[in-house]
Amino acid sequence: MGGKEPTYFLRARYLQAIQAAGGVPIVLPLDIARSQQALLLQRLDGLLVTGSGSDLSPRFYGESQHYPFKKMSEARAKMELGLSKLAFEQQVPTLGICGGMQSMNVALGGTLIQDIPAQIETKIQHLQKNSAENTVHPIHIEPKTLLRRVIKKSSIPVNSSHHQSVKTVPRSFQISAVASDGVIEAIEAESHPFWLGVQWHPEFLYRKDVLQKRLFSAFVKAARDYAKS
Repeated sequence: MGGKEPTYFLRARYLQAIQAAGGVPIVLPLDIARSQQALLLQRLDGLLVTGSGSDLSPRFYGESQHYPFKKMSEARAKMELGLSKLAFEQQVPTLGICGGMQSMNVALGGTLIQDIPAQIETKIQHLQKNSAENTVHPIHIEPKTLLRRVIKKSSIPVNSSHHQSVKTVPRSFQISAVASDGVIEAIEAESHPFWLGVQWHPEFLYRKDVLQKRLFSAFVKAARDYAKS
């Protein structure tokens, strides 16, 4: 897959989910300076921050690494954190998925739980062993939140493929969904027209679950509204 050449890898499911909702996805380069990030964001109607097999270095949220895990490349980390912060400041519609939600949180000053099995006593399987096309546990969605308005349900089943999660959120954010063990499953910001991060992977579920598809439809609609404004 690319031989020895540096190669970008992104699951097609993310792109297909955006296309199915009527959007046109564009894969972004990783190694871009902060000034270029601002120029790039001016040409986008929305930002999707995807998941990753690796994790943010804890130094980005002021901690040392206490548990073994693969760290995200410096280039990708700086790109995700930089674009997320700019998108928040400039009111660009933003959807974060799994690690993408974590980047959105850290970008504005939040912190992460580095390893759920080591730090939280829980019976929930947050790193499921079967296919992510299956759901494994329910989440509770808080009332009067963007997520509740989009999903229109107080509880839904989700898949789960993470060993880290949000620990603290910035003052400008609110927690909009949790698992029964208290693990944060969604975050958002009232001051932003569409700023939503989810810990699960709706791109694996949207084809068979209309509730999951609503996330992408709402995101694309927000992007269209932003483009018009």
